[in-house]
Amino acid sequence: MQFKGFTQSDFDTFLIEGLDERMAAIQERIQPKFKEIGTNLTADLSALLGNEMFLHIAKHARRKVNPPNDTWMAIAGNKRGYKQHPHFQIGLFDDHVFIWLAFIYELPQKSDIAKTFLENIDIIEKNVPNNYVISLDHMKKDAVSLEEIDLKESLKRFRDVKKAEFLIGRHIAANDPILQDGTRFYELAKETFETLIPLYKLSFK
Repeated sequence: MQFKGFTQSDFDTFLIEGLDERMAAIQERIQPKFKEIGTNLTADLSALLGNEMFLHIAKHARRKVNPPNDTWMAIAGNKRGYKQHPHFQIGLFDDHVFIWLAFIYELPQKSDIAKTFLENIDIIEKNVPNNYVISLDHMKKDAVSLEEIDLKESLKRFRDVKKAEFLIGRHIAANDPILQDGTRFYELAKETFETLIPLYKLSFK
């Protein structure tokens, strides 16, 4: 595998002024890395789940003025898109990498998934380590550890609020040495996705 990890230059991309300039840097610095690691992780997830998964790399096509504050790749069971489906994600803000299982507001069956999670909350608590983090809005940087968050209330919000989301996984600080080691980061990402597979499967019940 050619993926060599992420560098400070990748994170500095989000300090570049201007939409065209920042997008050019995302396409040049980050997207080739997403393709390298994403191709392998997509094959891994296809094997682990027993059905074909597809890699999507964010194009930020809707942006006309403001440059993106983050960028990501997604792996979903649908070839045409990922936003309306549960999906796995890896992406960068200027100060961290995120590794998510993501359920975002475009999901048509969002409230049904939330109800299933609430009814089976013990599966989340049993399978997911306390140091994993949860975000209720993919546009924001902040996330709260499973240990500190009120999981039941978060899932109720995900169920009841139209724009509420539920993302669960890991944050890796930009200065963490693991990010500069392509093999170690790949193994960490794969392990994170494996940990979250029971939750992914539960969302389809």
